[in-house]
Amino acid sequence: MQRVTELFYKFLGLIMVLLLAAMVVMVFGNVLLRYGFNSGIVVSEELSRYCFVWLTFVGAVLTFREHSHMGIESLVQRFGRRGRLICMALSNIIIMGSSAIFFWGAVMQFDINATMFAPVTGLSLAWVYGIGLFTGAACFLISALRLIQVLIGRISDEEIARFVGEDGQIAEVV
Repeated sequence: MQRVTELFYKFLGLIMVLLLAAMVVMVFGNVLLRYGFNSGIVVSEELSRYCFVWLTFVGAVLTFREHSHMGIESLVQRFGRRGRLICMALSNIIIMGSSAIFFWGAVMQFDINATMFAPVTGLSLAWVYGIGLFTGAACFLISALRLIQVLIGRISDEEIARFVGEDGQIAEVV
């Protein structure tokens, strides 16, 4: 199961690389066409915006998985193991609630976005804003798994150190 999870996150990383590459090619190509030939590809402007939206939300999931989002670590670092576990559990509960609200909002907007179409490409806007479904569900699941690990006591010291922002310090000590 761990191997499948790692492959999934590597796949998400590959998607991010492809989205970024597509954005670079479309924007750079448009700049060359505009300045060099006084023309441009209108579709590339719209598609590069959509790639940016997807890149941002897929990146948010990967960043959340790696504990790389901003956090208030100065307070949590003062606690012992038990205090850190309590903070970790509480933060995961809050994140689960926020992710559920985000997911539900994306579900509520899905029908509206499915009936609206992009002006140039004609794509349903559900393709653009549907990424909210993935992001909300993924962050909820990651938080739920972390909360379960905390509650059953199967959380490693390395995971707690990453949560607190001490992952680099642990490696130096060991």
